[in-house]
Amino acid sequence: MAGPPATRADNDLVEVLRRAECGKILEEVYDRYRRTQPGALSRPHRWRDRRAGQPPISPAPRYVAVHRDTDGVPDGYASYSVESGTLTVDETITTDDTVFTALARFVLGHDLVSQVVFKHVPPEYPLRWQLADFRAGEVSGDTDRLWVRLLDVPGALTARGWFMDGGLVLAVHDPFLGERARYLLTVRDGKAGCVPTDRQPDLSLTYATWARPFGGTAPTTLVRAGHIRAHRPAAVTLADALFRAERSPHCLHWF
Repeated sequence: MAGPPATRADNDLVEVLRRAECGKILEEVYDRYRRTQPGALSRPHRWRDRRAGQPPISPAPRYVAVHRDTDGVPDGYASYSVESGTLTVDETITTDDTVFTALARFVLGHDLVSQVVFKHVPPEYPLRWQLADFRAGEVSGDTDRLWVRLLDVPGALTARGWFMDGGLVLAVHDPFLGERARYLLTVRDGKAGCVPTDRQPDLSLTYATWARPFGGTAPTTLVRAGHIRAHRPAAVTLADALFRAERSPHCLHWF
């Protein structure tokens, strides 16, 4: 990776454990992560008891690189396996980009491997840009995992956080249920109100389309694709700004 090589002190912050040795650490670090990551789902303790799911929840043998802060508290981990010269990282979990970078540097420096595969990395994460040779990294297997269909539009809009003030009138149509509604969305100081209205709409869309802005797709993209109809150009610019999130949604679960 780019930047100075890891020092002895840096390496001392990472400890390699067997999966069976660190169940509580995985659970605690993941729970802190999922509370700050849009789109992340909880992993109930009973899943881990029953070993239900993919690594590192499953009993599949794994090494776990645990990163600790200067007080010795675990603040990140990378679950990985090594086979036939390839090191595969199942997931890298942390709330701190610096810790993610430290864990990535650790596995990339692993001996006796010719290839390192990072699975389930958020699409916008700058890992490839951190490599000393950008072309040494290749993106593949980009796919979606969990789909959402919003039924309670006011509930969804008032539950999420917002980063700027503004207002839009949204006309929503559900072809499947044959329902139509129109809402006034008003955002002030990071909180939203959403109430029925008779005002002329700024944007028209279906219930199925609603999940896409929540999933990180810009309203402008959905207008260009024909999924959202804009009744005035300025509404699209405002919608892009309103629905922007500090961190794009990312979900590690699949069924």
